[in-house]
Amino acid sequence: MEYFIGALKKYADFTGRARRKEFWMYILFYFIFYVIAVVIDAMLGTMIFSTVLALGLLIPTIAISARRLHDTGRSGWWQLIGLIPLIGSIVLLVFYVLDSIGENEYGANPKAITA
Repeated sequence: MEYFIGALKKYADFTGRARRKEFWMYILFYFIFYVIAVVIDAMLGTMIFSTVLALGLLIPTIAISARRLHDTGRSGWWQLIGLIPLIGSIVLLVFYVLDSIGENEYGANPKAITA
């Protein structure tokens, strides 16, 4: 949960780097909260909660994705490749699971800092 809250604290911070663990824990909690919102919406017969959650977490999700791409040595603009059907999502998934590289133009390796 601390990774999710940490990502929310860096709400619109598109600089720096995010480790794999930080990124995937954020995605896990986002998914859990979204499923809960969808269940509540299904019980109420609306789409309010899931829509509010998705819109509220849009900027933090883009920001942590950009920081994750920075960790692999790529620009955050690579997220736009996800707009290409199927292929773009697969390429982004591969980028997200790649290991950190050493120090790059986006900062020091976060693994080396925390170790």
